[in-house]
Amino acid sequence: MTGAKAGAFVLSAITAVYLFLMTNQAITLLSLDNGIAKTMGAVLLGLPAVGVWSIVRELRFGLQVERLAKQVKAQDAWPHFEFELMPSGRPVRASAEAVFAEWAQATEKNPDDWHSWFNLSLAYDAARDTRRARSAMRVAIGLAKSELRGK
Repeated sequence: MTGAKAGAFVLSAITAVYLFLMTNQAITLLSLDNGIAKTMGAVLLGLPAVGVWSIVRELRFGLQVERLAKQVKAQDAWPHFEFELMPSGRPVRASAEAVFAEWAQATEKNPDDWHSWFNLSLAYDAARDTRRARSAMRVAIGLAKSELRGK
């Protein structure tokens, strides 16, 4: 298990304990004979539901990305990015944005190929556009699932 995966599971476990305690507090408030307390209890009951939903969604996304990454590595199709790196190992932003343009163009030419979207997601991440990187990865996951169903 990688450090990132272990960290995600530890944080999820801590959050689950917090959500359990929050649910317990909500139930306590709902049992009181006070309208305001009951209202607060009902609102507090909604927070753990949203928390559980977000944890499940993020863990599922991470596992799907991991599966795709393993598949790309097994196919020996991992993209090679030609950009300048900072001493920290992160790409220099201007260099990553220049490389990103190449991968965006490749995806435009082949929009139904999940590999293109996977590579575009990595390019977005290198260019520090996390929101679009996650969106592109979701498209890659969806296309990969469709491809598997089609076989």
